[in-house]
Amino acid sequence: MSEQDINAQTQLELEAAAFRRLRDHLRERTDVQNIDLMNLSGFCRNCLSRWYMEEANDKGIGLDKDTAREIVYGMPFAEWRDKYQTEASDEKKAKFDNVMKSGDHG
Repeated sequence: MSEQDINAQTQLELEAAAFRRLRDHLRERTDVQNIDLMNLSGFCRNCLSRWYMEEANDKGIGLDKDTAREIVYGMPFAEWRDKYQTEASDEKKAKFDNVMKSGDHG
């Protein structure tokens, strides 16, 4: 079977299911900081929530940043930050700055 063998509705359902699994995985892995995600992959939970918000807005759904973040984080961002966010090392911050300067991020 190839990608061409999958009809549009099935592809949409598979992509939605994969997104939910990614979202749920990121919710469970509270030990993985956003800076670690950015440094390794060029995107983080905030990027994912922004993409979600942008797609909703493109479809005429007035989703704001805080609501989109709550969808991705599974709780208000401020609550997640207070519970799980840790101070990044100087090394991680420097690497993050390089990622942001390179433009290779979400």
